[in-house]
Amino acid sequence: MSDLAIAEEACLARSKAPAVPQSRLAVALIELALAVGSFGIGTGEFAIMGLLPNLAQEFHITTPQAGHAISAYALGVVVGAPIIAVLAAKLARQTLLLVLMAVFAVGNAVSAVAPSFESFVLLRFLTGLPHGAYFGVAALVAASLVPPNKRPQAVARVMMGLTVATLLGTPVATWFGQALTWRLAFGAVGFMGALTVLLIWLFLPKDEVQEGASPMRELGAFKRKQVWFTLGIGAVGFGGLFSVFSYIASTATSVAGMPESAVPLMMALFGSGMIVGNLVGAWFADRNLMATIGGVLASSAVVMTVLWLTAENPYMLSACVFLVGCSVAIGPALQTRLMDVAADAQTLAAALNHSAFNIANALGAWLGGLAIAAGYGFASTGWVGAALAVAGLGVFGLSLLSDQRSVRSSVSRA
Repeated sequence: MSDLAIAEEACLARSKAPAVPQSRLAVALIELALAVGSFGIGTGEFAIMGLLPNLAQEFHITTPQAGHAISAYALGVVVGAPIIAVLAAKLARQTLLLVLMAVFAVGNAVSAVAPSFESFVLLRFLTGLPHGAYFGVAALVAASLVPPNKRPQAVARVMMGLTVATLLGTPVATWFGQALTWRLAFGAVGFMGALTVLLIWLFLPKDEVQEGASPMRELGAFKRKQVWFTLGIGAVGFGGLFSVFSYIASTATSVAGMPESAVPLMMALFGSGMIVGNLVGAWFADRNLMATIGGVLASSAVVMTVLWLTAENPYMLSACVFLVGCSVAIGPALQTRLMDVAADAQTLAAALNHSAFNIANALGAWLGGLAIAAGYGFASTGWVGAALAVAGLGVFGLSLLSDQRSVRSSVSRA
């Protein structure tokens, strides 16, 4: 089947989505509720990156070993997203979102009292399970509120909570974690998860299950090459961001010679970059989806190479951290691309996008840790990230080539 036919099927699938109130106030309140959830998830996911030294000190392990908690959470996302999307295919979207955020809230609250590093790692894995499915379903709900040509911006508004988390939630959690205890940060994230449950219950109307929804229909996403290519772009190309950011606290203090008190500032710079990238990337994606994806990957490779070469300079490191954050611009574009190529398997495809991002999270943190452990220093995460961005460009090129072959094949059969 050609990509044009797939896109037509996707439009048909979206036309059968549950009716959503269309008043401006109702839409704004729904987006607010979903964005608060993404704010909580973003704070929980990223705050630990600034607290790795504190975690390592309390549990008497090295900083790269503490990074395993990041990988465990990411693995939970990777495993949970497809399983939940398939098994919950016949659940209403409101019900599913409520359950997912309740699990997330409890998981973070219990993480705050973990007695050992091993139990903490296990809890981070369990807490990551609802992450991808939440973002996937939230993106579908947001996309259903707007015309098709405005989908990237609708997705970006929901994702805005995630980017604001890196600007406000993560630096604040990092500061309190350093000043008091890292456990306080996870307790606060648990509270935000509970607040999201309340807001979704209040503002998102109970919807009907989509006609024909079933686990088998969702599994149909795995039959489509462009779904795999799009997931591959995110899983590989986005890993560079996590390679750099996972160890940014140690890079700032050990390489650039910045005081520990400057770590929250670095988090804020990264968050500012994410906000800018999220908004600008969605704007460009509305106009040229594929060019946005390729352009973000290419610019990321350049920025991370510069970071590697100039990390000893606090000003250059700060500028590069901001620009690395901007690479989140690829998020709304990839999410929309999956909506276009997944046909009627929308929920699974949307959830898998965040599995891909968290494969990138685990891959980036792992490869960055390997480079550090091998003696190349914390700045080496820059060249690791650049290599991953270039690899993502390779997958992107294969996707374009496959698209062109599909078009030529359709024309020859016409």
